[in-house]
Amino acid sequence: MKTYCKKRFWTTILVVQIISFYIASKSKFIISAFQHFFEVQKKVHQLIFSWIPFSFGDLFYTLLLFTLIALIIKTFKKNRKAKPLLQILILINCMYFFYQIFWGMLYFQKPIFNELLDEKITLDTRKKLALKYLNLCKISRNQVTQDKNGVFKLTNIKNIETEILKQQKYLPDLVPHKKTNHINSIKPSLYGKIMSFTGIVGYYNPFTAEAQYNANLPATLIPFTLAHETSHQLGFAREQEANFIGYLVGIQSQNTELKYSTEYYTLKSLLNSIIDEDETFVKTVLDEYSEGMKKDRQNEKEFFTKHESYLNQVFSFTNNLFLKTNQQEGSITYSYFIKLLVKYETLEK
Repeated sequence: MKTYCKKRFWTTILVVQIISFYIASKSKFIISAFQHFFEVQKKVHQLIFSWIPFSFGDLFYTLLLFTLIALIIKTFKKNRKAKPLLQILILINCMYFFYQIFWGMLYFQKPIFNELLDEKITLDTRKKLALKYLNLCKISRNQVTQDKNGVFKLTNIKNIETEILKQQKYLPDLVPHKKTNHINSIKPSLYGKIMSFTGIVGYYNPFTAEAQYNANLPATLIPFTLAHETSHQLGFAREQEANFIGYLVGIQSQNTELKYSTEYYTLKSLLNSIIDEDETFVKTVLDEYSEGMKKDRQNEKEFFTKHESYLNQVFSFTNNLFLKTNQQEGSITYSYFIKLLVKYETLEK
């Protein structure tokens, strides 16, 4: 009876938490307070975990998963069901609470641009941008290193990490000010091989403030993935806004590998936004790729074909669901990033 009462108590606490954080998400003052708190906890977490040479966040999630599995198994044992269920409830409450105060409430920040273009972005505008970034990609591709098969390869990933942290300092004034402490807490995930089968290229760990990435990705994807995940470290929670901040970091970079990866991502995003409306144009642009770009594209296609699995579908579904419950578009939607890009290009002119 005592355990039963405790379970009801922790269930009530969870419901109260959900309602309280929902109400808090509607208050600009409270969200602002969480933004200021994020800057403090981020710095503390990075000072604690950045010096560890491996992904402590991955280790933390592994221990958490095994703990949860062990508790679930215990619930099937006779005369021991009640206590493990109580422990699971307490664990869920703790994880939910710390996730929300460390990260979850940042999804309710004001958008990067208070006013995007109200009118629909025309197909002609996107086509012009696609041609612009095609030409930029061709120029950058000629300046990077390639392997014996003619595929783009990275020469020094640490230089890219340093460049990203440096460029974060020079983000334009038109985006919300975020503090960078130049602490390098970018780490390859311990589970890169598994991530390759899930479609996940990287993630930000709110409990350790580490930016994780899949080191097994094709070289074209890694620099921009680093720029994206470190944008989360700045406090940009929404995925497409992190893409845009990653774009701003990479597009002005003097590091040709980061610049090429950023331009290449931007070009692919534009083509993805066009293909349903004008497939012929997209095919024409693909035909205009330089030989190096064509080999890079083929390398990406081979990588994702090799790593196709049911896990990819599962993670794609759950990720879409997660994004849509946190004020965002699904993972396969590019329109918000494209809107931010077009708005930026318009302001730059």
